[in-house]
Amino acid sequence: MYKRQSSSMFIISLAISAIIFFQMGLYLLSIVAGWDVGYNLVVVCHGWMRTIGLSSLEYVLDAFVVYTLLVTSWKIGSQLYYASRMKKRFEQYKENGLSIEMNQTYSNGEDEFIVISHPSPLAITMGFVQPKIVLSTGLISLLNNEELKAVISHEMYHKENKDPFNIFLMSLCSSTMWYLPILKWFNQNYRIMKELLADEYAIEKQETSVNLGSALLKMLKVSKNQKMPFAYASFADTSVNYRIDYILNPVREIQIKLPLIVTLMSLTIFSLICALFIYALA
Repeated sequence: MYKRQSSSMFIISLAISAIIFFQMGLYLLSIVAGWDVGYNLVVVCHGWMRTIGLSSLEYVLDAFVVYTLLVTSWKIGSQLYYASRMKKRFEQYKENGLSIEMNQTYSNGEDEFIVISHPSPLAITMGFVQPKIVLSTGLISLLNNEELKAVISHEMYHKENKDPFNIFLMSLCSSTMWYLPILKWFNQNYRIMKELLADEYAIEKQETSVNLGSALLKMLKVSKNQKMPFAYASFADTSVNYRIDYILNPVREIQIKLPLIVTLMSLTIFSLICALFIYALA
């Protein structure tokens, strides 16, 4: 059930954002390159505003389109910059011997794990094209062998499903399309669903939730919960309450319901945009 719900959230968010980004992109190209985009949503908005005597708002709309595209470019650039900088920092603190041991034990020698020398317990999955799992020496010393296996299984789910990239896309959509509040709700609950799915995967691997639960509690007691300025999937800083509830009772499904007001508001705004687009094509 969680997999279907998370997939639906992901697809809907991308579909909504893609439609709006596509129109904004065409409009920007029409300004920069002088293209005749014909039936463009933003052009229709311009004509509608002239009709009702609000032609001055054209400039506000221009600024809004340019602002949205610039913010999107900035967020993508910032993501690439901070991820690259953090990767270099991890390489500086890399424990080569432990990294090789982890790769031989859990990934048949493939370069999927990086172990860094750091006293705080850390377990994250980062990277878009070829995600890697980063573990700290503090984590390895804190957990027993079975607890460590549970954490690794959790992160392996994120890696195999390329969750850092998907999480970044959801965050990008919700932050740039802020006028559609349902995208923010999708982003928050998508993260919850992915953590529950990763927990479910780890529990199925070990056929018990005891090790996963004890690992999570140990990390919560000593972790400072510091956020990093790039997209990643972390073991112990997301959806903790939902996850504890699920670990205590894996059989019971956690219900996450759409907020009525937010849904209706977003649907109304998006419907107005679609109506203008249909009118433009008519």
